[in-house]
Amino acid sequence: MSDLEHYYRVLELEPGATLEEVNQAYKDLVFVWHPDRIPKDNLRLQQKAQDKLKAINEAREKLRSLKTKHQTTHHSPPPQQEKPSQTSQKPHSRPPQQEKPSQTSYKPHSPPPQQEKPSQTSQKPPKQNSDLSGKDYSRANLSNKDLSGRNLSYANLSGANLSDTFMHKVNLRGANLSEANLFRANLLLADLREANLRAANLIGADLSGADLRGADLTGARIRSGERLLVKLVGTNLAGAIMPDGSIYQ
Repeated sequence: MSDLEHYYRVLELEPGATLEEVNQAYKDLVFVWHPDRIPKDNLRLQQKAQDKLKAINEAREKLRSLKTKHQTTHHSPPPQQEKPSQTSQKPHSRPPQQEKPSQTSYKPHSPPPQQEKPSQTSQKPPKQNSDLSGKDYSRANLSNKDLSGRNLSYANLSGANLSDTFMHKVNLRGANLSEANLFRANLLLADLREANLRAANLIGADLSGADLRGADLTGARIRSGERLLVKLVGTNLAGAIMPDGSIYQ
């Protein structure tokens, strides 16, 4: 088996999968093998999870780099073909060569291009900005999105579709999640203090290690009959209003 085939197999993909499929497979496997989903006292499984994550990360990086190289080599022939035509014209185009000194003579007088660089760097923070506090995402379709580590405190997510969304360590303190669909959402170690989860669908959600102190879960769907279908390992529910209206002590 070649290294390339091995990387595809690690990500449980068929050879030739697209970059989008590689990224999606990576997210799915990280969700499954994240060490936070495994009890801390189970050292064997913790080590296995870490080894899995290492292999998954390596496979994704290798495949991404290979596909990036393939794209660059695929699009590189046109520029290479243009260079000979330019060099072949140089002996017959002395007037353009005479213009070069005039261009270089203007270089000392060209601070504007240097002044544009700060404006470019000033545009980077919004792209990297994870502060979405107070934003209105009511009824938004955020299914399968990666919102891990984002600050969504006091955001309006009422009725939003958050099924299969990755929200590891997300800050949802005081957020309005009433009637939101959180089916199979990953909320590991999430901050949900004082969050409004009234009538939310939490079936299949993983709330392991999450902080739900003071949250309102009145009418939230967490069971099928008598079977609890929400993962609550290590969840802090002190003072939370449970689906039946009782206050968790």
